[in-house]
Amino acid sequence: MGIPVNQLRKQVASERKKRKLILLTVVFLSFLYLLITLIFGDMGLLQCRDLFAKKMQLEAQVKEIEQDNARIRSEITSIREDPFYKEKHAREDFGLARPDEYIFQYDR
Repeated sequence: MGIPVNQLRKQVASERKKRKLILLTVVFLSFLYLLITLIFGDMGLLQCRDLFAKKMQLEAQVKEIEQDNARIRSEITSIREDPFYKEKHAREDFGLARPDEYIFQYDR
């Protein structure tokens, strides 16, 4: 005759358990791989956090440069339009004086 029916059922149940275990292992390993990639990958959370910090740093630098540009534009406008500022700038930065003036310099 052949293999008893009870033994066939046990063998089928054993095969199902093995397949289920293999499937769960594959699913678990896939999930673990995706989780590790999500956190540590090239575009993972850690990389995104670093890029966000770099973005904030660059935005702060841009803001600082824009403030410097505004200050310089204001200074240029003052030099072009304000005769008092022109004279003050010429005297302080270049040591110039009018023809009838004397310049006294003191060491500090």
